[in-house]
Amino acid sequence: MAQLSSPVPPAPVGEVLRSRYAGRLPGSLAELTGPVRGPVALPPHVAWSGMRTYDLDRPRQRMSLYRTVLAEGRREDLIAFLDRDLLVAQWPVLRTLVSRHVRQAWEDRFPQLLTRTTPPA
Repeated sequence: MAQLSSPVPPAPVGEVLRSRYAGRLPGSLAELTGPVRGPVALPPHVAWSGMRTYDLDRPRQRMSLYRTVLAEGRREDLIAFLDRDLLVAQWPVLRTLVSRHVRQAWEDRFPQLLTRTTPPA
């Protein structure tokens, strides 16, 4: 029985994940015009397990919403639920809460996030 072989080895999982996350990113951080205050309900395709409504006035809930949207959101979700200024302000901590693939995709596309990699004291 002949074995089928591929002339091209499969891409490493990390590259596939980074590429998937990179494909969802907005063209610029300025496109992120989501809410900055109050309650926000995420759609089921983003918050498919657990909490769906978050209060942006509560820092832990805001951080949780951002982590969830970064990991699970489509491009239109990123634009609708994330705010540029909040993302930049939270990035020093947020980058430690998301997967390295999410972090690398965002920091590769938006190097300005790297200028804020030290959390405030």
